Amino acid sequence: MSPKAPITQDVMTIPRKLPEGKVNLVGLTRDQLRTTLVAHGTPEKQAKMRTGQIWQWIYQWGVRDFAQMTNLAKAYRAQLAESFVIEIPEVVTRQVSEDGTRKYLCRIAGGHEVEVVYIPEDDRGTLCISSQVGCTLTCSFCHTGTQKLVRNLTAAEIVGQVMMARDDLDEWPTPGAPKDETRLLSNIVLMGMGEPLYNFDNVRDAMKIAMDPEGISLSRRRITLSTSGVVPEIARTAEEIGCLLAISFHATTDETRDVLVPINKRWNIEELLHALASYPKASNSERITFEYVMLDGVNDSDADAHRLIDHIKRHNIPAKINLIPFNEWPGAPYKRSSNNRIRAFANIIYQAGYASPIRKTRGEDIMAACGQLKSATERARKSRKQIAAEAGLDG
Repeated sequence: MSPKAPITQDVMTIPRKLPEGKVNLVGLTRDQLRTTLVAHGTPEKQAKMRTGQIWQWIYQWGVRDFAQMTNLAKAYRAQLAESFVIEIPEVVTRQVSEDGTRKYLCRIAGGHEVEVVYIPEDDRGTLCISSQVGCTLTCSFCHTGTQKLVRNLTAAEIVGQVMMARDDLDEWPTPGAPKDETRLLSNIVLMGMGEPLYNFDNVRDAMKIAMDPEGISLSRRRITLSTSGVVPEIARTAEEIGCLLAISFHATTDETRDVLVPINKRWNIEELLHALASYPKASNSERITFEYVMLDGVNDSDADAHRLIDHIKRHNIPAKINLIPFNEWPGAPYKRSSNNRIRAFANIIYQAGYASPIRKTRGEDIMAACGQLKSATERARKSRKQIAAEAGLDG
């Protein structure tokens, strides 16, 4: 058996220098921010206070211009502007669905692009963010997974997606104004492009920033990390992040899951369930969400529903099962289960005592639904290159 590759790849633990030689302060942990300020001339004795002040300006008020940080001395603001920037991903396109869902195409360093989706509901507003450019997992039902992995996102690029959405929603409070607890962006789900647990350190640092009470201030119970089952990192997630956990489960036998979610060949269903059994206790989470995409004739039988219940009960996992109607995309090898079949499957789970909501498909008209994320502009760019090549125009 060949040795297993490292779990995390391309981890960035130091701030990346920007082309003009300035350091981006977004994405630094409090300790990293303090160290960086001291390295650029902030007196050691002032560093803790300055870190707290700058942190609040960036993450509580959404300020990007040092000149507006009015509780800092003018000379110090100028010093900051010489060494640092506050930079987040750039919005390239913004589409709004008929149901109010917003899909953003964001450009990050190197000209790469990722997609971010905001889903408004009556009692919450959920932002679906990406952790990688592309994905390594090649899940056969997922359109996003057909885009090859380019690289991991940095902590700045991950938390920057949240800041970008707050910009678009005009949701940064005014300094000094009374605190408003109503949130347009109240929840984060790491369910966009990529496998978050293959980029653990950057995801952890970004979510710690999002949870910090003096900044964006989202409760850990408002953050859900979705993994396809990177078993060795599940315990670390409980200890170091402590957010809610969702599992892209999708099949009840190893034979089927090996095809649908190929990571199962590395960590099979039993290994995954064993890791999940201790998660709620370690992270103080209420329950784990099992995500289950409904594929006609593949994983949607009564026998599958009973096996799913048996898996969960045998391991005594507090769970809810999210049933996801398959969102078809051009060239998809599967079909969506019928509404009657999905309802019958849901009823078996419900009768066994587990919540089994059927996810309402959102943003399907703008290809923003679950499993559909894939950069349209990257596809268009490739086709333009191909056209140019065929016409002898390239080079």
